Amino acid sequence: MQELTHLDSGGAAAMVDVSGKTATRREARAGAVIQTRPDVIELIEQALIKKGDVVATARIAGIMAAKKTSDLIPLCHPLPLSKVAVDFRLYADNGRIEVETLCVVTSQTGVEMEALTAASVGALTVYDMCKAVDPAMKISDIRLLEKQGGKRGHWQREDPTDA
Repeated sequence: MQELTHLDSGGAAAMVDVSGKTATRREARAGAVIQTRPDVIELIEQALIKKGDVVATARIAGIMAAKKTSDLIPLCHPLPLSKVAVDFRLYADNGRIEVETLCVVTSQTGVEMEALTAASVGALTVYDMCKAVDPAMKISDIRLLEKQGGKRGHWQREDPTDA
């Protein structure tokens, strides 16, 4: 069993020292799902949500969130992100919105938390903008889909639809 990296020898929370690691290219993809009603998807697609362009706003929110991850998640290192992408797939037939993010960095530590934060905040922004129409929306399946780089190399979720 692997030991927790964010605890010191006395069991106290501590930021991991990455100064001895080599900076390498690292990528992470994450996802989230928003379940709503089919008519809400149609309103989003037709730009009829009163708060504005839902997808564009949620994309910007996700990008901003990735850049602020170290301010939000204790013990995360601030990273010089070289790319953040936040994409949305809307399915009007079943009221499903899929969020997928990609974060890239050349650094001494991974970028998984930034990808997960982007997916979470992107989904929360969709909720915020559409809650007047459907307060029963459900955000779920926030998960890491894939990571590359670093000591452990490549990892990919076997079934990307599995939470």
